[in-house]
Amino acid sequence: MKKFVLAALCLAVVLSGAFARGGTDSGGAGGGTIYIPLISKGFQHQFWQAVKKGADNAAKDLGVDITFEGPESESQVDKQMEMLQTAMGKNPKALGIAALDSRAVIPTLQQAQAKGIPIIAFDSGVDSDIPLTTVTTDNQKAAGLAADKMAEAIGRRGKVAIIVHDQTSRTGIDRRDGFLNAIKKYPDIQVLEVQYGGGDHLRSTEIAKAVINGNPDLKGYFGANEGSAVGVVNAVSELNKVGQIIVIGYDSGKPQLDAIKSGLMYGAVQQNPVGMGYKTVESAIKAIRGESLPKITDSGYVWADKSNLDSPEVKDVIYE
Repeated sequence: MKKFVLAALCLAVVLSGAFARGGTDSGGAGGGTIYIPLISKGFQHQFWQAVKKGADNAAKDLGVDITFEGPESESQVDKQMEMLQTAMGKNPKALGIAALDSRAVIPTLQQAQAKGIPIIAFDSGVDSDIPLTTVTTDNQKAAGLAADKMAEAIGRRGKVAIIVHDQTSRTGIDRRDGFLNAIKKYPDIQVLEVQYGGGDHLRSTEIAKAVINGNPDLKGYFGANEGSAVGVVNAVSELNKVGQIIVIGYDSGKPQLDAIKSGLMYGAVQQNPVGMGYKTVESAIKAIRGESLPKITDSGYVWADKSNLDSPEVKDVIYE
């Protein structure tokens, strides 16, 4: 009998400890812990792994439970919507979303708002004032810097191409428009029709090869995200156009950093994904506490090329 009582007491202690840590079948959605799901655009790029790292660091520092997930491809809008609905069903205290479609996501976010769930957008905003803040790079300004660097590299004259990951997310729209608006300052630069590669480096490679083959006088090529830029690098390399076409990218990641080091890529805009993930969770906690937030939380960016890759400014944000 004494053994039975002792065993029961031990079991009670173990269970109480598990619930105190938020140990539930819903991955921290129950118990007394704060649960915040983050729905990203995907997992196929190193960028999202870096965002996750920052979010995990914040969750540890701030003592909350998070989940971080996204569809296999950045073209899977419906899959992301399913993930968002599932996350809402776990009754989170707040929710983070990097929307693949800045408009399609609005009805679901309206449901969350009706439930009193604070919404924090990250990386890519939403065409609505529902998110209390959007943790993001100033993509229009950063892409404008890429355009200025392109103009400088090609002598402010010639034909350039641009490939973007999509035309539905705020990042795709803002990077496209930021580049196009800035390049207008250079009347002797002709920009070809924008192409969209879904952020997939293989698809982007094929698109870039077709554009290059159709424009033998092409001087420069801008890839608006990691997959787009790597696709352009691959195309330029496969067609033996290295040194003839200036390639400028967006994001870091090992393939792009290696391309900059080897001279295949002229340079790239570097976001701060680890900082973005951290600030997203931090903003969610502030929202739960009822603190006011700015509509935009700037996560920052820097320009990187072969001359400054080893500088502290660049090393602080790369994520190879």
